[in-house]
This record gives sequence, C-alpha cells and structure tokens, in this order.
Amino acid sequence: MTEVDLVVIGTGPGGESLATKAATSGLRVVAVEKHLVGGECPYYACIPTKVMVRGSDAIAEARRLPAIGGAATVEPSWSVVARRIAEDATDHWDDRAAVERLEKAGATVHHGTGRLTGLRQVAVTLADGSVVEYDAAVGVVLNIGTRPSLPPAEGLADTPYWTNRDIVKVDSVPGSLVVLGGGPIGCELAQVFARFGARVTVLQYADRLLDHDEPEASQALHDAFVHEGIRVLTGTSATRVDHTDGTFTITTDAEETLTAEKLLVAAGRTPNLDDLGLETVGLDPKGVEVDEHLRAGDGLWLIGDAAGQGAFTHVSMYQADVALRDILGEQGEPASYHAIPHVTFTDPEVAGVGLTEAAAREKGITVKVGTTDLAESSRGFLHGPGAAGNVKVVADADREILVGASVTGPAAGEIIGLLVLAVHARIPIAQLRSMIYAYPTFHRAIESALVDLSH
Repeated sequence: MTEVDLVVIGTGPGGESLATKAATSGLRVVAVEKHLVGGECPYYACIPTKVMVRGSDAIAEARRLPAIGGAATVEPSWSVVARRIAEDATDHWDDRAAVERLEKAGATVHHGTGRLTGLRQVAVTLADGSVVEYDAAVGVVLNIGTRPSLPPAEGLADTPYWTNRDIVKVDSVPGSLVVLGGGPIGCELAQVFARFGARVTVLQYADRLLDHDEPEASQALHDAFVHEGIRVLTGTSATRVDHTDGTFTITTDAEETLTAEKLLVAAGRTPNLDDLGLETVGLDPKGVEVDEHLRAGDGLWLIGDAAGQGAFTHVSMYQADVALRDILGEQGEPASYHAIPHVTFTDPEVAGVGLTEAAAREKGITVKVGTTDLAESSRGFLHGPGAAGNVKVVADADREILVGASVTGPAAGEIIGLLVLAVHARIPIAQLRSMIYAYPTFHRAIESALVDLSH
C-alpha cells in the first residue's frame, strides 16, 4: 500500500473543495472520481439546468411584453440552449480543467472506483482494471452523492426513459413529455420543455407539487403550470410503463393511461452507499449516520447528499469546511442545519429556509405565521404579469424569532437571503420590524409579512 494522509472518494462540489483545501494545507491527498471531477452539479444538474431555465424565462418574459411595453415575436430555439450547455457550461462534459485545479493544489487524482478495504484503507480500481491501494494516515472522506431513484412501475426499467443526466444532453425538444415526479428537478424541467414547445404532463405521487415546501408555494406554482398549459396530476403514480414504436405508454393508479414521445424520471434520489466496502469498517450500507463534525466513524467522514441534509451543493460545500476543520484539528463551529436555504428555479421561483409551518408545529413549537401577497406589493404592481407569489414567515411565538420562511415569486432565491440571515442568527422579530426596507422592492414584502404576524 502507498501511504498518504487523506483519500477523498467522490469529487462533487464538497469533495472537490475539501480535497483542494486539504492539499493546499499540506496534506498528501488522493482524490478518486468514478465519473467527472466536480460531480453532478456542474455537468448534469445545477449549472446546465439553469442554462435551460434562463432560456425558458427569457421566452416567457418576451411573451409578457404586450402587457407591459410593446410587442414581440417569439421563436424558441433549443439549439441555442444546447450549444450553451455543451460549449459554455460543461465544456462538452470534459473535466480536464477541474482535474488540473486539483493537481495544481497538490492532490493526486484518479478516475476510477474507490472502495474501503478496512480502517483508513482504500483500493482504487482504475479504468484499465488495475488496482492501486492506499493507507490513509488521517482518514477517508466519502462524497459519493446520489443517483436517480426508479419508481416501482412495472416495465419502467426496460424502457429508454430519461434522467437528469440524459435530458441535459438532448439536441431537440420532443413533441410530448411526461415527467414522473413533481419535486424541484421535475418541476424545473417540465416548465422548461413546455415553454420550448413540448406538451407536458407532470405525474406527482404526493398530493401537491413541491410537497416539502409550504402549501401556498405549491399552489402558486400549480396555478402557473396550469396557466402555461402544463397538465398536473397529483396524488397519482405510474403502475406500468411500456415503450413501443417510439412512444411511451404510462398506466396510472388513477385508471388513466398517458402517452408521450419521451419520459423523464425525476422521482427522488438514492444515496450511493452500496458497494463502498462500508462493512469492512463496521458500518451498514443501508444507512450511515454522521455526527456534528461529519464523522461516520474512526478516520471516516461523510459529506454531501448522502449525509442526509438535502441534495444541495451549498450544503455539501458547507459540510466540506466543517469536516476539513476536524481533519486538520482546527477549532470551529460544528455543523448546524436550522437555517438551510433551498431554491427551486421555476417561474415563479420557490425559496425556503428553516422549518415550514407544519414542521414547526410537529416539533411542538408555539407557532405564529405571517403572510403577504407578492403581487399586491408595490413592486408586484409595477412588475405586472409574472409577479404572482407570496412571502410567508414562521415564528416561534415563545422566543419571538423566525424559525422558517418561504418566498414564492420573481427573484425569490435572492429575496430569501435576508430571511436566511434572520433564521440563522435568530434575530428578534422586533429588530426585524425596526429595519428600513427599500421601496419599491420585492423584499419589502417581508416587512408586510412581519406585520401580519401580530394579527
């Protein structure tokens, strides 16, 4: 075995960041990546999908022009989006630049499959089948991410369905598309392809879209989808999927059969904890728990999506810094997740932080809620079409602080920033009410929601 200090298996955003910083701190670091250095986010998720969203939003805004300032002829062209993704965003799915950054920092990079073989020991199977073994003096970091989950629909596995990895590479828009899943990925891509001309149906097993967000947010997005011609079926699951002569046939438990040219599966994610050799260090692959420093065991850290705090790039990179401090023996705050922000980049955008009203009540918190209609704000009036949405704040009435908030509407992902700070720092509501909020802005609606708390 070759002795090193640290082996990082998986180089999504968190793993890449940790490996880079550990190497520049002087540790002997080996980074192992099964696919592309950088992980899902830059090649198949956050970045390319937001290129799609940007294009579809521009189309929607152009179509709103007659109501606010003139006239426009809109001719969607998917080739423009496909080129931007391939050339500008992903460099044709080439990770050479990312590899070079890691190597410049001092890390050794392997494209291959890493597997634990014992305490602080890793075997890396390279592309040519050869195996390199490492003994990590400090330990091993797992940043192994997740993969798309497959719903238990008969026949689905044998069809040429799309996942997020497939859809970001398409060079044309299908005539019709069924999306299995009404979560963030499914909703974003459903709206994108509808705006580029596809006839889209969203099949959501839960009783509403974005069922982990506030009901008000779900309803606002549902209304927007219906307005744009997207069919939404909630409380419905696919029971069987067939593919014949270029057409998907989806049988549902609502006794309805759907047909479409393409099928996108966006029904959740599964942690890549299997076949990692976790049993060699006494851990069960079916579930690994971490402590507040991301330790999964002696000399073993787990960060990112599989650590169970949501599939967010920003959480993975936050955890990377927490774990790295522990690895280097530095002082610092342990991980805290009471103010995790999230954004779904639909139109309207849906953003949230902390607890929803329902989650707060389940925790036994004495809850007060304040809401306001974003479209009825001064900025909403000025904005015109597309301003539908709301701000909702969830307060702990006993401590007089916010424990959660939600924003739905234009630039919700930016507006939520102020509320993230409020929840994170546990700023007293009285202090938030005493602030001066710029006029006329969307974020000024936060002030109205805070006033509504007292009613």
